[in-house]
Amino acid sequence: MKYLIVTADDFGLADEVNRAVERAHVEGVLTAASLMVGAPAAASAVELARRLPRLAVGLHLALVDAKPVLPASAVPDLVDGRGRFRENMALAGAAMFFLPHVQRQMQAEIGAQFEAFRATGLTLDHVNAHKHFHLHPSILSTILALAKDFGVRDVRVPLEPSAILAQVERARPGPAAAAFNRWARIQGARLKRAGIAAPDQVFGLAWSGAMTPLRLQGLIAHLPSGVTEIYAHPATASSFAGAAPGYRYEQELAALTSSDLRRQIAAAGIQHGGFADAPRERGASG
Repeated sequence: MKYLIVTADDFGLADEVNRAVERAHVEGVLTAASLMVGAPAAASAVELARRLPRLAVGLHLALVDAKPVLPASAVPDLVDGRGRFRENMALAGAAMFFLPHVQRQMQAEIGAQFEAFRATGLTLDHVNAHKHFHLHPSILSTILALAKDFGVRDVRVPLEPSAILAQVERARPGPAAAAFNRWARIQGARLKRAGIAAPDQVFGLAWSGAMTPLRLQGLIAHLPSGVTEIYAHPATASSFAGAAPGYRYEQELAALTSSDLRRQIAAAGIQHGGFADAPRERGASG
């Protein structure tokens, strides 16, 4: 069995992203989107999602490269002088782990983002975080503590099989990728013990911001069995407020709306949808 979830991250970041999500879902293969509840275009993203009932929407927790949902005065140790989350993830992560008062601020902010998602009235399909910060042990502990109250059933565990990548494009992952996979397995095991599901494999790390048509078609051609998530960052323009330098936003949108890709998925008999509809016997383990 092959089940595919195709997700757009950063939903709500900008109107350019929202328009791309709509196009990729209506015209293409996009089945899910991860909402940044505190982002500038979050309100319009929610309105759009309400008009697209088959689009599975999850929470994209933002604790970096964003403004908090809570007032900056409520999370002073998480933000800089501009009231934005601190850019240095290593230092921020260390403070969240070792300093109880910083940990409490982080917990309050995550709770506020969950509450903001619940206030939209949308069904929570999945949870992940900007730059995979949810793999931080203290952040993941907070998600697990809130899981029952907010109905968290699925969380992304970004385990990316290097063998599949090599079949699509000759490349050898470095030691950082191997270390990241080991850490993801550890956190995936925590989720599994808590009864929370995760995809069997995820693609989007090695080619983050560069999920081109050929790469996406190659992944579909070599799609392994089980539940697979492929995530991308489509947008209708290459430059907009909040855009990441070097990301090929428009190429990713072209990949997701490719008629060839739709035919390829159909011909292979691949089931596709959101996390909630995926087979439940799954999840990354140690």
